Parts: sequence; C-alpha cells; structure tokens
Amino acid sequence: MCYMGGMASDAHAAAEFYATRRGAVAARLLRARLALLWPGLRGESVLGLGYAAPYLRLWREDAARVIALTPAQMGATRWPAGSASLSCTAEEDALPFPDLSFDRVLLVHGLEAAENARRLLREVWRVLKDDGRLLVVAPNRRGLWAHIESTPFGQGQPYSPGQLGRLLAASLFRIERRDTALYLPPTSLRLVLRSARLWERAGRRLVPRLAGVTITEAVKDVYAAVPVQAVPHRRLVLADAG
Repeated sequence: MCYMGGMASDAHAAAEFYATRRGAVAARLLRARLALLWPGLRGESVLGLGYAAPYLRLWREDAARVIALTPAQMGATRWPAGSASLSCTAEEDALPFPDLSFDRVLLVHGLEAAENARRLLREVWRVLKDDGRLLVVAPNRRGLWAHIESTPFGQGQPYSPGQLGRLLAASLFRIERRDTALYLPPTSLRLVLRSARLWERAGRRLVPRLAGVTITEAVKDVYAAVPVQAVPHRRLVLADAG
C-alpha cells in the first residue's frame, strides 16, 4: 500500500513523542476534551486519520468499528487482541473506503502535515455519512506548542481558528462547535507536568487564545454540494393588440 504523502516522518515523530511522559500527559489532556465532545459512540463506525491511535482508545470498546489510517512507513497501528479495530494505509487523496462509510472521522496530526489539505478534506467528505461528524485537531498558530519542533504539534502547518474555518467551508463542511486544549507549557519538567490540570484550567480562563491546539467539530454541508438548477429559459410571446 501507499503512505499518506508527506505524513510519514510526522507520524514517526508522533509515535516517539507519545512514548514519553510529556506525550502521555498531552494525550490525557486532549482526550479529556474529546470525550466531552463525543462522550459515547456506541454502535457507530469511527475513522481516525493521521496519528490518531492515542485518542481512538476513547471509543474502541463501544463503537461498532474503529479504523486507524496511518502512513505505511509507520506500519499498521496495533490494537489489543479481541477489540473491534483495524488499521490501514493510504494516500491522503484516495482513502480506501466506499462513499458514506463512517459515522465519525477524527483528524489529528494529519491536516497540518497533508500535502494537499483540501483534497484530504474532500476525501473525508466523501467517506463520511451525510449525518456524520468530523472532529479536527490542529496546532493553534498562536499557541506555544506550534513552535516547538520536538513535538508533533510543532510539525507542518499550524492554523488559526479563522483559517481552519475557511478551509472547512471551502471543503463543504459547516462548523458546529469549537474547543481548545493544551494550555500546559510544552516542557518535560516533571513539576510542570504534575500540575497539568491546573495549567489547563488557568489557561482556559486567562489566555483562551493561546491554547496549544484548536478542536473543531464540523458536519457535511450537503446543500452546498448540490448544484443549483438553472431556471429554464422561457420565450416571451407578445400578443398583437390589434
């Protein structure tokens, strides 16, 4: 299989990052926000794009199907035995799924590293059901994490909320909700990591624009994708008044 163009090195860096204490704390903080947005997905089909394995565990037990799509150079994501989960690889503009395959799509460590973000989002639009939901986690341009290259959040193209909104709209998605996470400084100091929850609470109240990541939930704008039918031209016939 082919790998998602431009994402392999970022996925490898992400795997190493999440194996560290700092990565584990960051994943825990972000999972807490995702769990609030999508608290239960019983019986639904979930696709994780990019490097989503640390977060898909939230729904692995309840969802009918959970698939992690990762770059081929990283190898398939390994799930515990007995779980209803799969992994695969693909090009970012040719996802190996039929139309309308998934109820939910989580895009994390993917959009910022994509070679063509619009093509990736159009593929997401294609495989997402008409009433499905997309959750995009992207590095916040204003946040500290986007400027630290030793983390996967510091790789690729960061986004401001406005930039992400315009990109989603251009890809026929409509934003439903926004959230943020990772106010914790991107440090490995144990003292700071131990007080991660305190940093999150304080940052959310005091400096909401400086979050490490933006979280955006969107739905398909189905009506925007339907072309407006042309009004048939009708010839005007003038009656002879005489």
